[in-house]
Amino acid sequence: MRSIILKQKQERDDLLTRSYINRDIKHDTEELLSSQLIKLISGPRRVGKSVFALLLLKDTNFAYLNFDDKLLLDAWDEDIVMSTLNEIFPNYKYLMLDEVQNLPDWDLWIAKLYRRNINLVITGSNAKMLSSEMATVLTGRYIQIEMLPFSLKETLRLHNLEIENIPDERKSDFYAFVEEYLHRGGFPEVISSYHIAHNYLSTLFDSILLKDIAQRHNIRKTSLLYNLATYQLSNFCNPFTANSLSEELGIPSVTTTKKFCDYLLEPYLFFYLPRFNNKLKIMQKAAQKVYVVDNGFVYSAAFNISENLGRLLENLVFVDLLRKGYECGKTLFYYRSHNDREVDFVTRRGSIVEQLIQVCYDLASPKTRKREFDALVECSQELNCDRLLVITNKEEETITYKGKVIEIKPFYSI
Repeated sequence: MRSIILKQKQERDDLLTRSYINRDIKHDTEELLSSQLIKLISGPRRVGKSVFALLLLKDTNFAYLNFDDKLLLDAWDEDIVMSTLNEIFPNYKYLMLDEVQNLPDWDLWIAKLYRRNINLVITGSNAKMLSSEMATVLTGRYIQIEMLPFSLKETLRLHNLEIENIPDERKSDFYAFVEEYLHRGGFPEVISSYHIAHNYLSTLFDSILLKDIAQRHNIRKTSLLYNLATYQLSNFCNPFTANSLSEELGIPSVTTTKKFCDYLLEPYLFFYLPRFNNKLKIMQKAAQKVYVVDNGFVYSAAFNISENLGRLLENLVFVDLLRKGYECGKTLFYYRSHNDREVDFVTRRGSIVEQLIQVCYDLASPKTRKREFDALVECSQELNCDRLLVITNKEEETITYKGKVIEIKPFYSI
């Protein structure tokens, strides 16, 4: 055990010597460190959860365990581990546990450490396990920081560009980076080397399906899982029901389809957005729209996306709304009017509909403008909301349409 933890310490120290891009989060880092609450950093694989935790703790004395290490899991003995940590990291103030959900009964162990007043920073890549088990065992005892792939603003920072102040001589660079981001997404390895995007993201997608879903749930018919995931990926931003998926993919059981759809949510791979309705039962029965955590996965699947720029932009806006703290089915929805006109996003604060957001890549066509604005105005009347926004690729203006003020903004300015 000592050699395993020493090797992990060496890996930790090596990671701490590298340079990284600072992430934008809603929490104050000093307040996080001073709190005795458990710091739970969650999100998909490879988005920088571990790096964020390391940067949070870099100027402190902290111990470290990485549970993505099979040697550690196979040799696990709680008493030996704790005594070895005290030996290798004497008088440590914090304990960082990376991908802790890989340890059986991890939540019970975490609860024990918490009762011993050990200040914990933990990371994990499984939304269901982390949320349900933390909520069950440690209600009110943790702060959750959800991390997603890099935002456009964070990506531009890598190239020494700030959206608010683009020099004239770098505007062509800016628009080139924006276009790359729209297509290839914001995973850290990708934004620093766009040429690896296809192979890297394709491998990552398959790895998530195999390791985080198929192996975890002992799925024997992995072809069904892969077919479902690929179908969802090719139909991102489109509505679906479990019945329609079962029929389309030839899955004999709707129950199995629902179960597999739930599995795809766990590693933060897909998100399902419900249709807004004040009546919960009606909302639960309506079709949901599927979104993917990063546009790069669409690119890596080599789908023909030349005709789908609008959907790429819509997916990007959806993920950015998640970054802002909106939650599917709680504060974020889509909506269809009584005349079947759709608005892409409805945001809500408490019981009040806060804003309606329409996404349209290009508003140059008068026919397109009329379609998008008519849907937005009709839905605003039904939902009694006057804060209306259209997000585009580049266009920016404020108009009055049928008595409603509509803001039009490019996605990089929101």
